[in-house]
Amino acid sequence: MDLKLIRAGLKDGELLWKMQVEAFSDMYNKYHDTDTSPAAEPLSKILDRLKQPFTYYYFIQADGDIVGAVRVIDAKRPDKAKKISPIFVMPPYRQKGIALKAIRKAEDIHGNSNWELETVLQETGNCRLYEKAGYRKIEKTIVINDKMTLVSYKKD
Repeated sequence: MDLKLIRAGLKDGELLWKMQVEAFSDMYNKYHDTDTSPAAEPLSKILDRLKQPFTYYYFIQADGDIVGAVRVIDAKRPDKAKKISPIFVMPPYRQKGIALKAIRKAEDIHGNSNWELETVLQETGNCRLYEKAGYRKIEKTIVINDKMTLVSYKKD
């Protein structure tokens, strides 16, 4: 599979937002996490992020098709960890190793060390993905509601 990350710009904001809402809607319906779910974010939040000098949105392209996206937060400072927030693959393209390849491509671009991310503890597939990519779970957790807890990961 030929996988590329293609940098997104302000003109791509609405498409990114629509894809994000669709990609996270199942989890939103499962956990009802209105304050934290990417599916509940307004378009304006994506547009604001696209204007940030430390935010890099990339479309994930697999074999010529746009199949997802990843946001990298990178202040380009050694004292500040880089962060993936969020990454998603559209439903028809899941379970094909795309997210893992996209993480590795993002690390190729932004450096292989000093990364952080958060994911839903109850989503064991997501946890396995990050562990397979070399991230380790740290003790920091945030209880969102009675169904959902966020867990933090690091990659040194």
